Amino acid sequence: MKHLETQVAIIGAGPSGLLLGQLLARQGISNIILERVTGDYVLGRVRAGILEQGFVDLVREAGVADRMDEEGASHEGFNISIDDRSVRIDLKKLTGGDVVVCYGQTEITKDLMESRAALELVTFYEASDVDLQDVTAASPSVTFVHEGEDYELKCDYIAGCDGFHGISRQTIPEQLRVEHERVYPFGWLGLLSDTPPVSHELIYSKTSRGFALASQRSATRSRYYIQVPLSDQVEDWSDERFWEEFKKRLPKRAAEKLVTGPSIEKSIAPLRSFICEPMQYGKLFLVGDAAHIVPPTGAKGLNLAASDVSTLYKILRRVYLEDDKECITQYSEIALRRVWHGERFSWWMTNMLHNFDDMESLDLKGQTFERFMDSELSYYLASEAGQKVIAEQYVGLPYEDLA
Repeated sequence: MKHLETQVAIIGAGPSGLLLGQLLARQGISNIILERVTGDYVLGRVRAGILEQGFVDLVREAGVADRMDEEGASHEGFNISIDDRSVRIDLKKLTGGDVVVCYGQTEITKDLMESRAALELVTFYEASDVDLQDVTAASPSVTFVHEGEDYELKCDYIAGCDGFHGISRQTIPEQLRVEHERVYPFGWLGLLSDTPPVSHELIYSKTSRGFALASQRSATRSRYYIQVPLSDQVEDWSDERFWEEFKKRLPKRAAEKLVTGPSIEKSIAPLRSFICEPMQYGKLFLVGDAAHIVPPTGAKGLNLAASDVSTLYKILRRVYLEDDKECITQYSEIALRRVWHGERFSWWMTNMLHNFDDMESLDLKGQTFERFMDSELSYYLASEAGQKVIAEQYVGLPYEDLA
């Protein structure tokens, strides 16, 4: 067995693990990342692209913002459409200047990977049989297999950035975990195409046919979604059928401008709300999807992972630069406060903008629930005060400092 040592072992080379590793390295804190799949596979994941200001600031602090600042598009608002009646949420005006940045998660990941490689920081891709050992002891370790060799990685702390299906959350004893979950009775069929976006700002559209979202990755690449039953398969939806249905769910003015084209990628994502408490067990910290999943309606998934990274980075910086090891006990409490806010907002937006048909939700029959949510959405869109509630949460609540 080969033996390695580092200060922080990071499980998972997605954007949260890579961002944490980059931030730590710039403070002289050593870290090694383990990832179960190849780098190309990680880059092949098509994910979100709306970044809160807090995430943007972290990327800049990590020193990998050049391409994001050059190519990312600042969005000062977005639109909510209800059966062809559109209301623009003016983020900049309603929040006193805050905006979001449109820059694809794949591009962020690529930038972080390239920077990590340039700095010659250690990453093991295709690491198998990863197991976390003695996470409550003074010196935890991670064992894994890479290219047929057995390894033991000694470390001070472990950051579990390995997603919902990873080993990190399962390492916390079941009797100590409280898991909250709601699975929604529909999914999002997403299509990526090299076509100009139908709008320079996002359009969230609620119609009698179901929800639709017009999003984008760049000035030449669009990402569009429609609500579909969980029973649907990707194979059921040809490009032609998707475009036809998507156009029917857009506001008329937008539909007339829609440019269609062949899909680059097409997939159906089920929607769920999930939170694991606590987010810390001994020297193990859960980050991002390892601890929480949100429906994508509020654009919070990647951004909540970033706030986890920010909190853990502050803690580890204080541990190593100020020799304050007691501060690690703050992680779960601080992270979960923001997670619950993000989960509630995403749940709220999902309930207001989707059709539940005859399905029961929140102990209400589908039709009654629909009427309540129609009233809710109308109420918040009808006044500047209501729109401000949406805007403040959409751009992201402030990051919390350590005590």
